[in-house]
Amino acid sequence: MKMIDVGDKERTERVAVARGFVAMAPATVGIVRRGESEKGDVLAAARLAGILAAKKTPELVPLCHPIALTGVDVLAVPRPRGVEVTATVRTTDRTGVEMEALSAVSAACLTVYDMLKRYERGMRIEALELIEKKGGRSGHWRRPAPARAPAAPARSRRTRAG
Repeated sequence: MKMIDVGDKERTERVAVARGFVAMAPATVGIVRRGESEKGDVLAAARLAGILAAKKTPELVPLCHPIALTGVDVLAVPRPRGVEVTATVRTTDRTGVEMEALSAVSAACLTVYDMLKRYERGMRIEALELIEKKGGRSGHWRRPAPARAPAAPARSRRTRAG
């Protein structure tokens, strides 16, 4: 194993966006929406945990470079079946911020789980993924939109002769 040498790379503006989802029962989402969690504001705690995790990524992921982050935005939004977390991380540096964005979402989702586990142990953290990255040698990448399932073919009516 080795840490990649980025010393020859040019400092450029880099942005990464990641997303994750904590699936839960609608009743648990209601607790979030109404602000009734015994531990406090679930969404605010998730946002704060995400920001902190982005800043601490090199301590969590062994081969990540410590970089100067210029911005971290974490959104935690209740949806009908859970809480969606999105993190956008920015830097002007020699390496990207994908791991910082993914770390932010991971920590935010774990915080949502921690604050709500008293009400529902069966929550699932799912769909942790990089959505977009900009900057650096590889340029701009965006996750393709999921392909829509083809419409089911119309059933033909068969008649029986006879």
